[in-house]
Amino acid sequence: PRLGGHVSDVAGLAVRVAAELGLPADETDRVRSAAQLHDVGKLAIPDAILDKPGPLDEAEWAFMHRHTIVGERILLAAPALAPVAPLVRSSHERWDGGGYPDGIAGEGIPLGARIIAVCDAWDSMISDRPYRAAIGFDDALAEIEDNAGTQFDPVVAAALRAVVARAESRAVAA
Repeated sequence: PRLGGHVSDVAGLAVRVAAELGLPADETDRVRSAAQLHDVGKLAIPDAILDKPGPLDEAEWAFMHRHTIVGERILLAAPALAPVAPLVRSSHERWDGGGYPDGIAGEGIPLGARIIAVCDAWDSMISDRPYRAAIGFDDALAEIEDNAGTQFDPVVAAALRAVVARAESRAVAA
């Protein structure tokens, strides 16, 4: 259930970020689908790793790093989902090339995957996890800003900041 809520939240935010960036409707739909499925490969990860309350060891991280490849393979098996498979595979790549599974960097990472990466990180930071408590809005925003240009595409990070700032302004006004 927690994972279902997470991917739904990431997908909703990814759609808003895609709109902020001016992506056409068909590309926004592709981003939404990929965001909803970006963690499907975690079906192959043992619950003991997914729910571990402390840091993962090297072998556990190796398992986790395979989930994007497993997800891609699952999606490629369904022809209707094949167009989102590359976004799922690349959803944990980093702007500076330090991500996984392929270590690609910058604009070599599909734009949809760059959107999913920053939205996934945002949702992860503001949500409780088995291994840590959620952090506040301002701290999460600072983390995104601090990692724009290294972990995240700076243009996509700016779009996320604009989207979450508007949402926060509406919440405060209500």
